[in-house]
Amino acid sequence: MANNNSLVGGGSLMRSINYRIILVQVFVALFLCINVFLITTFFMKDFFFTTMRYILFANTLLSDCLNLIISNLLLILDYFHLTMQMWLCLSIFILSSVYNFVTPVTLTAMTLERYMAICMPLRHPELCTTRSALRCILIIHGLSSVPCIVVLLVVFASASLNFYKQYRVCSVQIFILHSWQSHLRSAISQFYFLIMCITIVFSYVKIMKVAKAASGENKTSTSKGLRTVILHAFQLLLCLIQLWCPFIESSVIQISFMLFINVRYFNYITFYLAPRCLSPLIYGLRDEKFFHALKSFVSCNVLNNGRPQAHQQ
Repeated sequence: MANNNSLVGGGSLMRSINYRIILVQVFVALFLCINVFLITTFFMKDFFFTTMRYILFANTLLSDCLNLIISNLLLILDYFHLTMQMWLCLSIFILSSVYNFVTPVTLTAMTLERYMAICMPLRHPELCTTRSALRCILIIHGLSSVPCIVVLLVVFASASLNFYKQYRVCSVQIFILHSWQSHLRSAISQFYFLIMCITIVFSYVKIMKVAKAASGENKTSTSKGLRTVILHAFQLLLCLIQLWCPFIESSVIQISFMLFINVRYFNYITFYLAPRCLSPLIYGLRDEKFFHALKSFVSCNVLNNGRPQAHQQ
């Protein structure tokens, strides 16, 4: 209901929404370009795709790209009120639901990798191999699929065949057929993030103890690891708040529809787009090896693009 009303809220409201839609497209295009550069850089050197933390970083980038594309697609479909058959919407829902969890679960795995690198340096090379990283990615996708499977089981048990043949505006809420289903989905999500938060706090405390005892180069390395864990915790906090957004929005719409539009836009930018845009900053631009490789990649492209022009002159 809210989505339909948002399209008929008067001229000033339409201008406001148009401006916001364009701004979202700029943000999405910008961060997709950055992520593509980082993914290309990842495949440029053997060192990156044979090191566990960079493999997990690449998994985060791919997950973020897919999430940005799907969320933006749903936003555009909703804005223009474009309908699609429910089976196609179900496919989009599965991808969105699974990859909504892949990023935070991967962040937790990256935190554990930093914990092992700093607190268990002798066992780190043995535990964090390329094979271990690939197994870890499979486990991450398996764990991320559980909330989606729970929702799908209820949908398959409750919906008739005609449901999948209908044409409707695609959204995640379509597949929440019962109020208790929404509460169950929220409870599973909260449980996941509780485990993630405990993992990050545990890693932070352990790394902090090592940081106090370390000296020289070890202290510098440990301090960097500590800052990385803090940034991961901040990312997870934003992802966690995202789970509460539907409850906040359902309360706000009872007060004012215009306030609902503003709050929903703020939530989308702050708690959906922002966490997925922090990964390039945390591991892409802060990491010295990756930053130098990225800088070298960009410099080489600029020089290669400039040479034919110089030759022609």
